[in-house]
Amino acid sequence: MSFTAYIYDVISKTIRPVKITIKDGLFSEVAPFTPNEETLVDVKGLILPGFIDSHIHIESSMITPAQFAKIAVRHGTTAVVCDPHEIANVLGVEGIERMIENAEEVPFNFYFTAPSCVPATPFETSGAILDSNDIEDLLKKDEIVALGEMMNFPGVINGDEEVLRKLELAREYGKPIDGHAPLLSRENLNKYLAQGISTDHECSNVAEALEKKLKGMKIMVRDGSSAMDMEGLFNIKESKSTVNHMESLGLLYRDIFVNEICSPLFDFIVSDDKHPNDLIKGHLNLSIKKAVTLGIDILKAIDMVTINPAYHYNLNCGVIREGAKADFIVVDSISDCNVLKTFIGGECVFDGENVLFDVPEIEAQNSINASKKSPDDFDIHFDGDECEVNVIECFDGDLLTKKATAKLRVKDGIVQSDIFQDVLKIAVVQRYGGNTVSNAFIKGFGIKGGAIASSVAHDSHNIVVVGHDSEMMAQAVNQVIEDKGGISVVGEDFSDSLPLPIAGLMSNEDAYDVANKLGILHNMASALGCTLKSPFMTMAFMSLLVIPSLKLSDMGLFDGDSFEFIDVIKN
Repeated sequence: MSFTAYIYDVISKTIRPVKITIKDGLFSEVAPFTPNEETLVDVKGLILPGFIDSHIHIESSMITPAQFAKIAVRHGTTAVVCDPHEIANVLGVEGIERMIENAEEVPFNFYFTAPSCVPATPFETSGAILDSNDIEDLLKKDEIVALGEMMNFPGVINGDEEVLRKLELAREYGKPIDGHAPLLSRENLNKYLAQGISTDHECSNVAEALEKKLKGMKIMVRDGSSAMDMEGLFNIKESKSTVNHMESLGLLYRDIFVNEICSPLFDFIVSDDKHPNDLIKGHLNLSIKKAVTLGIDILKAIDMVTINPAYHYNLNCGVIREGAKADFIVVDSISDCNVLKTFIGGECVFDGENVLFDVPEIEAQNSINASKKSPDDFDIHFDGDECEVNVIECFDGDLLTKKATAKLRVKDGIVQSDIFQDVLKIAVVQRYGGNTVSNAFIKGFGIKGGAIASSVAHDSHNIVVVGHDSEMMAQAVNQVIEDKGGISVVGEDFSDSLPLPIAGLMSNEDAYDVANKLGILHNMASALGCTLKSPFMTMAFMSLLVIPSLKLSDMGLFDGDSFEFIDVIKN
């Protein structure tokens, strides 16, 4: 196949006319071409390399890899670097292999990382454990291009033998190591980076990103469904807090804040976690446009989702040059960047209206091993009329939480939630046969009655539930168990659920069907009084212990700053 077109060359940073020939799925010729009045280019629009999401957990889209590909190509995405640690926490290596097998059935480039932290910490119960032997077996696979995000930064800093062995294996096999180091700084950051960890997607402010960048990390700007860090990171206005932080680190502020600070500072735009109701609207195409509205040059934004991730992960895509995979998209213009067509391996997979491939299913097997719950499983007892409790305070669009406290009324020996303070009950139910329940309190959801529950609960994916009263919390959890995994909403006059029977994380349905049902559940959560934009995504991260400051696992309330359990009721 040969044709002429205008391309954006991410290597020379120019837009130019070329003649392109594709053979065996590769660009075999990319030659200069001079159009004139008689010989115009064949392709209307501009050709760009296909977009690459360099850090995403497919499972968070609640659809299979094949279904993810079907929706992603509509938005110009042709490749992802995905960390399957969600399904690995449930099903172990078997789950990873099932993801790879399903991904191979569609014309899309799925590159995987070996999950480095399964479980993420020893302070929770998961369905599987991946040790260094498992990691070595995974790193040998061609489909595995990196070691997945090293969330156990205390283990790195304190020299945990098994953690260091996994990092050593990645270096031996010559594969990059992804990081996960929220708010890590100074000497602890130095120890973390000394192990060859090269990326971080947890930066939430410019000062944090600057320190990590200047110490050698590549910075991923996250634009997901729950964590949306782009606004905070692309705010390049001089601020007193940033100046003070940089000076305290011995760094010269005036040498850093130059006219085009975002060019050297940020390397990738990533999703991390993307819900289907967001994914049907767009993917990296929308993130690029969002970056532009925040002051980023569009060519630099395109680089962050093409050439930059391709070079970092040693992928033969992300560029239009001879010998590279013929993955490209046609857009209407460089300024608007609306996707008209998508090609993978030189074959059209999205023609502007239809996706041109079929999608296979993954066989669903029940992974929920938990008995039905009763209301008293969600009660917290105290002898007295009132008590002071530790409270998780969550925020819309932010994975970080704060430690708060509240004084709550005690009735019949049971501590009561308080909708006037917006202090609700939260619980994590162990789903792997232990049948334990840990209870605590949370602020920020705004629910006035009813409950919401989900088997999507990072990273071990036990069942998490938030509600006003114990009876409805039990109903919501029992619906998830009955569905063999999923999301449920229970109110006084209504209830509904979204079954996710594949590891309690995914459905075989397409993105539109899953998004439609999720939208119904969002509306129902709003009817309960919930004020969060993505309540189920936010709830899913309330059990992720490796992101500060206060979270809940099936073993208890966990202080992510001191990395230890604390009591729910203050002494």
